[in-house]
Amino acid sequence: MRSQQPVDGESASLDAAPWRDTRLSPADRAEALLAVMSVEEKVAQLFGVWVGADASGQGVAPHQSDMVANTPSWDTIIRYGLGQLTRPFGTAPVDPVLGARSLAASQDQIVAASRFGIPAQVHEECLTGFAAWKATVYPTPLGWGASFHPELVEEMAGRIGASMRAAGVHQGLSPVLDVTRDYRWGRTEETIGEDPYLVGTTGAAYVRGLENAGIVATLKHFAGYSASRGGRNLAPVSMGRRELADHILPPFEMALRLGGARSVMNSYAEIDGMPAAADEHLLTGLLRDEWGFTGIVVADYFAVRFLETLHGVAADAVDAARLALRAGIDVELPTVDAFGDALVQAVHAGEVDAALIDRAVRRVLIQKIDIGLLDEDWLALPDDVAALRLDDEASRDVAVRLARESVVLVRNTGVLPLPVATRVALVGPLADDPMAMLGCYTFPNHVGVNHPDHGLGVEIPTLREELARRVPLLVHERGCAVTGEDASGIPAAVTAAANADVCVLAVGDRAGMFGRGTSGEGCDAADLRLPGVQADLVRAVLATGTPVVLVLLTGRPYALGPEFDTAAAVVQAFFPGQLGGQALAEVLTGAVNPSGRLPVSVPRDAGGLPATYLSPPLGRRNKVSSIDPTPAYPFGHGLSYTTFEWSDATVVGGVHDDPTAWPVDGEVEVRITVGNTGDRAGTEVVQLYLHDPVAQTTRPVHRLVGFARVPLEPGARAHVTFGVPADVTSFTGRSGRRVVEPGAVELRFGRSSAEIEDALALRLTGAEREVGHQRDLLTSVRIEPLVAVPHSA
Repeated sequence: MRSQQPVDGESASLDAAPWRDTRLSPADRAEALLAVMSVEEKVAQLFGVWVGADASGQGVAPHQSDMVANTPSWDTIIRYGLGQLTRPFGTAPVDPVLGARSLAASQDQIVAASRFGIPAQVHEECLTGFAAWKATVYPTPLGWGASFHPELVEEMAGRIGASMRAAGVHQGLSPVLDVTRDYRWGRTEETIGEDPYLVGTTGAAYVRGLENAGIVATLKHFAGYSASRGGRNLAPVSMGRRELADHILPPFEMALRLGGARSVMNSYAEIDGMPAAADEHLLTGLLRDEWGFTGIVVADYFAVRFLETLHGVAADAVDAARLALRAGIDVELPTVDAFGDALVQAVHAGEVDAALIDRAVRRVLIQKIDIGLLDEDWLALPDDVAALRLDDEASRDVAVRLARESVVLVRNTGVLPLPVATRVALVGPLADDPMAMLGCYTFPNHVGVNHPDHGLGVEIPTLREELARRVPLLVHERGCAVTGEDASGIPAAVTAAANADVCVLAVGDRAGMFGRGTSGEGCDAADLRLPGVQADLVRAVLATGTPVVLVLLTGRPYALGPEFDTAAAVVQAFFPGQLGGQALAEVLTGAVNPSGRLPVSVPRDAGGLPATYLSPPLGRRNKVSSIDPTPAYPFGHGLSYTTFEWSDATVVGGVHDDPTAWPVDGEVEVRITVGNTGDRAGTEVVQLYLHDPVAQTTRPVHRLVGFARVPLEPGARAHVTFGVPADVTSFTGRSGRRVVEPGAVELRFGRSSAEIEDALALRLTGAEREVGHQRDLLTSVRIEPLVAVPHSA
């Protein structure tokens, strides 16, 4: 039982305190506590503390070294309580068991220091796994998107959440739901892809996995961050309300409604001159009033003070705090700054409305009650902490399965899979580098690079190690580095390739932060050419005439123009995690039949303005511009080592015997039959696109509205049926409201966004219908295996 100090002159025991009474609703418990808290105690619940923040300039957040220098002492910070603890595991390498014990000790100090004994809510990064030393590292979100497998992503998130909860963590700062708009943006690797439906369904699955494990999922970055001008980090966003509503916001809606996320993080972006951190219409009007969100909004790191220092819309820290609170931000992260003592004084002086403080504190307390922090039986240290393991066999199994499904076979002239007896030259800067498998927000890249003496924490086999186990006749040459102009190793690589039957050439990115990599936060690209002299290496090796398998280990798609057309095969992997080397080797040798599909288009021109497939007619190739934006390989593209036949596309049922009629408030079922016509098992990914030929505003030529992974044995066939609600056809109309518009549409079955197998013409019937946040968001999928009928004797 917790001790309870006197409140308002009365001796209130723990049992008598209504905020400890689990029979009351969280809202009533929070209200009872709020009524007896001082301004100082309230404000203390509205900020986090990053005790281990690095002021050396080698930080993990923008302007970190500028923002943490004046952090008060620990005892001073916790004297009135504390809202959050920032990344106790994700700041420096710490043994998981020792870290959990240390965290529990900090919580005991926080509980003992203040009147009400409220523990801090603990958050960590978890985009590619729990961002802690010795924790399993999973594929990056682009890899999730490439798998087209939300159920497996949900399983991964469940494993991540369970490991975090066992360590004493309550909140994860994931997933990233930014829809890719410009591949030059360094954080492209953190996005799930360029299509809102793919991002939304996959992101919602991640949220379900994390939340079902007891971890508060935090959606980020709300909203528009990925559409910055020129792909530059934190650059202003030039975007109209329709693009925001139709391309950027839907994944957040899906993750809230279908995933149950309890936290949202603001975007650093400014749209039309309004920074998201100060946008009351976004964070309150849309998120809470229209969508009904009741969780907490946390500030992206230092975003509150950035209203003053970067955006210039606040005069000082107090002004920034007032703007952020008014907009709807509840908690300042990562450490106390604008929400500190000056804010307390401003509230006492009447310069900041005390009601804004109460509103935010109420939300914070309700969430702390929801996760059990005010319950009598709450424990800072789990009883089984000695058994804590963050990288176990079950987690690695999920990691390798997702890595396998994320590998995309982009091109293959028959050279793959590699025969075991083949003489292989393995060339390239990423062929024998474990870091080639890791994205920016993995612990080894995000934090571990500043602590090289501790090692990676987990085993990360390289492509060379894994391929050598399967191909005995293997020679290796590095050729060049990822960056820099040193081409002295290229001749040796050329010689190795010339003397081999096949050359596997591994090139791409090195993830890092703020210029310390070629991909990752603050590592934006001026164009989409391979970094350094890697393109020179590719050209030189291709010129040998030896069949080349180009393996791209990247955080963004790079241009594969005509000079790469002579590659015998192209394999794309988006930082596939600690077991990515194994997955790649299995795909290259045929132990695994590839089933990944591109979550982003692969451009053909490195210098052209990057454009996703979601373009209206004038955004595509046309006669009024000399620039052809057609990609080398489109969104949704991917090959297999077997072949599939699609047939019998049809509308199932219909209205009044009219198979083309689709009521604006109804659902249509469409079906196609898929068969494996090859000699080995494989998985086809059936994609369903909506084409709206005439609409009241310009629309993408078509957009994804459903997909299904269809595993089939050789000779097997299956019906794939999609139940499409008319609501998924909705878009932002002339009025600025979302509508389902009657008229002609097509549902197109595609192997990719550019390879349409069949199309069904339909008519949305009835009057124009306005829909809101409660509209149907998902297309249902049903896969029915077909039993082959044996031939009669």
